[in-house]
Amino acid sequence: MGIPRTSIFAAIAVATTSGVFWAHQKDIRGPAAGAISGVATTKETAPRPIRVTIDPAVCGQSLPGESILVDEAGHLANVIVTVAGVRGGAPAETFVSNEKCAFVPRVSTVRTGGSLKMSSKDPMLHTMHAAAADGRAFFNVSIPMPNITLSRTLDKAGLATLSCSTHTWMRGYLLVTDERAAVTGRDGKFQIDGLAPGTYELRIWHEVLKAPPVKVVVKEGETAAVELTMAR
Repeated sequence: MGIPRTSIFAAIAVATTSGVFWAHQKDIRGPAAGAISGVATTKETAPRPIRVTIDPAVCGQSLPGESILVDEAGHLANVIVTVAGVRGGAPAETFVSNEKCAFVPRVSTVRTGGSLKMSSKDPMLHTMHAAAADGRAFFNVSIPMPNITLSRTLDKAGLATLSCSTHTWMRGYLLVTDERAAVTGRDGKFQIDGLAPGTYELRIWHEVLKAPPVKVVVKEGETAAVELTMAR
């Protein structure tokens, strides 16, 4: 049995100044639910490999530059797509590992008040420093050996940049958010399900490239397709 339309639209607040409907409910289920599916692309090319200056036996002599992770068809990974004004959906915890002197995954999300689990597969010391855009430190922990897991709670929304003081080229990004968000995979694709019918604004983030916000109309029981073109 589907969800009555009156119940769906009661959960939608009308922003009269912009003409956009902001849905503040969590996921809905059944035939009334819609979705947004998209792909991020770019004409930019991958950066040059990074020269390793310490621990080459583990890290290798060089590492691929992943600030722009793009395939031959131009599909762009590690783009964060956020549905403005729609709460819920970010995971309660996320896991980031140190693997061959890189953060894996490089980009992830977690809800405000959620936990970041940290570990390492490398047989030497790593540190994980998380800082806000204004330079304020969330935490700075040492991971002295492989296969141990440490946890920190992130109680303030915003983008955290991850770095390692030992291996200074290492970078990762963690969006702490109460809004619905998805990260594009290596094929450039993302999917956001369980949306009530309405018009939404997508906010786009990438560590190097940019794209303006995108308005998307989601219809009952349908998936809206979006193409994101990213450039400097």
